Amino acid sequence: MNIIIKLLGTGISLLAGFVGTKMVDTVWEKTTGNKPPKGHDDDVPTTLRSALIFALISASVSAVIQVLANRGTQRAVTRFAKTQDMV
Repeated sequence: MNIIIKLLGTGISLLAGFVGTKMVDTVWEKTTGNKPPKGHDDDVPTTLRSALIFALISASVSAVIQVLANRGTQRAVTRFAKTQDMV
């Protein structure tokens, strides 16, 4: 059962990462009026400043998501271990 909880935590982390990426992209587009700099858009000129700012924001959101997912998984594992001891 421990493996199932860890796999569930990984799945939640991946889903949260996808949602976080879409959220950052949407907020960036609404705030700046430009598409987010992804590196593969040749038709949209990107300044180094905007690319660095976008990278910092997306990395920060990614790190927060990873920490929260890890903490949630650890809480679930601890809670599951306590309920197994009671039974």
